[in-house]
Amino acid sequence: MNATPRWLTSEQNAAWDSFIRMQERLIGRLSRRVHVDSGMSASDYLVLARLTETGGGRMRFMDLAKLVEWEKSRMSHQVARMAKRGLVAKEECPDDGRGAFIVATPAGCKAIEDAAPLHVAHVRRLFINALTQEELDTLARISNRVLAHMEKQPD
Repeated sequence: MNATPRWLTSEQNAAWDSFIRMQERLIGRLSRRVHVDSGMSASDYLVLARLTETGGGRMRFMDLAKLVEWEKSRMSHQVARMAKRGLVAKEECPDDGRGAFIVATPAGCKAIEDAAPLHVAHVRRLFINALTQEELDTLARISNRVLAHMEKQPD
């Protein structure tokens, strides 16, 4: 027996739709700019940014996959493509024969160092400059609340 769905109210649907449209358009434009500016895909940029910001250029494969919320197979394919272009390298983990580290190569570090200032300028132009500091603070609180709520929910 199927339960009747709890449909969104018109206000809830309008909020959800506008959020999704904004997010998709923003990510799409930023992804295109990263590619035009640096030749990297948005996925390349994300991996290198997370490696260099969070892991000091080196992170366990599965920790990186969890950080960017990707399945193991997607991360494996992305790392393989990036390794072929010399942006990252895969190193075996001496403590765990099944584990591996992903390491940003000097070329990968240079690529993210060159791309990041342009990316930040586009984020500022397309997103930050559209909002007041109070709105940014509110958005950060809302985003953190949704993230905390999601942590309590099953996938």
